Amino acid sequence: MEFITEYGLFLAKTATFVVAVVIIVSVLAGLGGRVRKHHTRGELEITHLNEIMDDMGNALHGAMLDPSEQKQLKKQKKKEDKATKKASKKAPSEKKRVFLLDFKGDMKASAATNLREEITAVLSQANEKDEIVVRLESAGGMVHSYGLASSQLDRIKKKGIPLTVCVDKVAASGGYMMACVADKILAAPFSILGSIGVVAQLPNFNRLLKKHDVDVELHTAGEHKRTLTMFGENTDEGREKFVEDLEDTHELFKDFVSQHRESVDINAIATGDIWLGTRAKELSLVDELMTSDEYIVDLSAGANIYEVKYAHHKTLPEKVGLAAESSADRLLLRWWNRLSAKRFS
Repeated sequence: MEFITEYGLFLAKTATFVVAVVIIVSVLAGLGGRVRKHHTRGELEITHLNEIMDDMGNALHGAMLDPSEQKQLKKQKKKEDKATKKASKKAPSEKKRVFLLDFKGDMKASAATNLREEITAVLSQANEKDEIVVRLESAGGMVHSYGLASSQLDRIKKKGIPLTVCVDKVAASGGYMMACVADKILAAPFSILGSIGVVAQLPNFNRLLKKHDVDVELHTAGEHKRTLTMFGENTDEGREKFVEDLEDTHELFKDFVSQHRESVDINAIATGDIWLGTRAKELSLVDELMTSDEYIVDLSAGANIYEVKYAHHKTLPEKVGLAAESSADRLLLRWWNRLSAKRFS
């Protein structure tokens, strides 16, 4: 009985909260529509990683000193900062510039939208003496989506700017299609690479529909407008054409990899298999075994590293919606914790 009472109170609180949120979001939705267009486009976020790494190192160093040594270190740091500022005013830095981008892919390569903006911005400033590093993580997805994402990276190559791709976890299928565009691929020893193949599947409900006397009519103009369907009766001819299209896509994938990685034996690696980083290096799928962190720290000694991210602005209704979702999750978790404590104590 106590459980039912607790549950009833929880439902009442939740219902009240949801109604209040719906009213607020409805009001703000109108306001959100009035936001100026350039506010919804987004903006670039630039982080100078050298400064962050220096601050972290100084913080650790300072924590290991006694109070008197800490004071002396602060004075010394101020002097060095002043000297650095004066030197930078007199002559611009001749250090190499490295632009760091991130790509975390899903089935639709949705991150390509931000990648496009980031590359456009970087190409407006970078030259052949600089370098662009992309930390890539993707298990692949739709052919046309990853084809577009690969083309975005190819823009860098066409400008003659060195491109390095770092794979810490996975770059398979469409993910490897993107990675192979780079001048240099670095991979962690146990990262996953490869899967140079094409797969497609779809269910067919034709027999189930026939069993229940449901007819499906499909009309097409063009011999191969529709090869396999989910509801119609598939034919051997349609299946053969479907497989033929898959094979053609696979051949294009193989040609693409061969064009960018001339050292690989394409027939040996284009089997759909995957390999861990160590094995991938033996097959020339990657150039070096190294994590992105190791590479970036090594670069920082002689280069200025700028992390570039393109962030979309959230409208007011979106922000309220996210806050409401978070509050609802906390409310549900709080109720469940109270219930669990009563049941298991």
